[in-house]
Amino acid sequence: MTEAGTIEALKARIRRDAVALRDALPPAERADAAAAIAARPLPMAVAPGAVVSGFSPLKSEINPIPLMRAFAQAGARLALPVVAGKGRPLTMRAWAFGDPLDAGVWGIREPKPTAPEVFPDILIVPLLAFDRAGHRVGYGAGYYDMTIARLRSMKPAIALGIAYAAQEIGRVPATPRDAALDLVLTEREAIDLRKA
Repeated sequence: MTEAGTIEALKARIRRDAVALRDALPPAERADAAAAIAARPLPMAVAPGAVVSGFSPLKSEINPIPLMRAFAQAGARLALPVVAGKGRPLTMRAWAFGDPLDAGVWGIREPKPTAPEVFPDILIVPLLAFDRAGHRVGYGAGYYDMTIARLRSMKPAIALGIAYAAQEIGRVPATPRDAALDLVLTEREAIDLRKA
């Protein structure tokens, strides 16, 4: 097996274990974790006009909506991702609380096609597992890696992972195409990976 094949096999096992661990968390504990993250001071200042992209949570993912609400209250404009096609970065479209949403790929709620495309300064990134080197394991399609790389080629963009503390692992096997996180917020702490 090639090195890339070995890494993908390891990531597949991490994904399987991480989903099982996350699914086993009681719903009340999951809701409390999302609320705890949003209750802390934001991990960075929000510049006037800054765009923060969130995501619509899937299954037992931690809910980023309370954190998105905190960013909006601090003056950020919000966005949500839209899958533009396999092998392509996500398109981030402007969204505000109360705006209608469509069902997109996998039934994930996303802004209507008429919502303007925006280029976030801060991306709230979903994940299955993370480590303290800034690496994450997602679902394997590479959408967020491509999106983060694209935005960082345009401007300084902060990739902010959001997770349950139980999703931390010792080491995520990484490849050159994997985009590193700048911070991870869990219900226990804000982990600044830029200093790592």
